[in-house]
Amino acid sequence: MAIEDTVTQETVAQAVSYPTAPGYQVNVRSGPGTNYSLVKNLPVNSRVQIRCQTHGQRVSGPYGTTDIWDNIAPGQYVSDAYVRTGSDGFVTVSCG
Repeated sequence: MAIEDTVTQETVAQAVSYPTAPGYQVNVRSGPGTNYSLVKNLPVNSRVQIRCQTHGQRVSGPYGTTDIWDNIAPGQYVSDAYVRTGSDGFVTVSCG
């Protein structure tokens, strides 16, 4: 079996990057809500790779109001309201 045949859906999803809302420094939190600690700020006009998605605190932003949070690295979440995924739902696997 070739290595290419063993690529998982999550690995494929990680290869796709999505733009953050233009003109915004997006807050990265340690969990799926604004009550979680601030890990860092993404620079204006960043792109993120979404590892998985989960439901959390409802947030309103440039791309609507949603409770979906995007995990961009271990212990790093951004609200999907600030990421242009082109969808109101999940675009990748659910965080386990």
